[in-house]
Amino acid sequence: MLPDSPDSQAQLFYLIILGGAVLLWTLRSYAGRMSQAVQHAAIWGLIFVGVIIAIGFKDVLIAQLFDDEPQRVSADTLVLMRDRGGQFYASVEVNGRDIRFLVDTGASDLVLSRQDAEVAGIEMDNLSFFITSLTANGEVKSAPVRLDSVAMGGFVDYDVPARVNGGELDISLLGMTYLDKYQSLRVEGDNMYLTR
Repeated sequence: MLPDSPDSQAQLFYLIILGGAVLLWTLRSYAGRMSQAVQHAAIWGLIFVGVIIAIGFKDVLIAQLFDDEPQRVSADTLVLMRDRGGQFYASVEVNGRDIRFLVDTGASDLVLSRQDAEVAGIEMDNLSFFITSLTANGEVKSAPVRLDSVAMGGFVDYDVPARVNGGELDISLLGMTYLDKYQSLRVEGDNMYLTR
């Protein structure tokens, strides 16, 4: 199965060409020593397959390496850890489905990408994208929605207002309409504390 994005497809094509070149070089370099050539080619083949698997499961690996699951540190406080890029991400259940959000205190609303809205069970055909928002990338239309439930770290909220982005949003944004449900939000070093 080919990756969806053109960049990932180009990377896969490049890796196939590179793997073929390495295999040909190995066979030529080991002329007369075919058993050793086959052994080394098998090793390179396993490395090549490992790289392809790593690229194919990039999102899963990132989620494992940089856990964005909010941790409950007390009865009323969650903590999120900053990732290597300096951002805070949170795994949030929207309508019972896990969605990864960028915590964005500069965003007014909880904003779902089109893809995440579909994952959450929102009927895209019934949406009206009439709200204009100014973003870093210019004006973007969005559609207002109400989410049945939003759960993070054991805290559950119902009938939560949100928007579905009409543009090309890569990741959903956990903005202030949701973050305001917490009494305090503070950042200490690489930790963000959210207290109810």
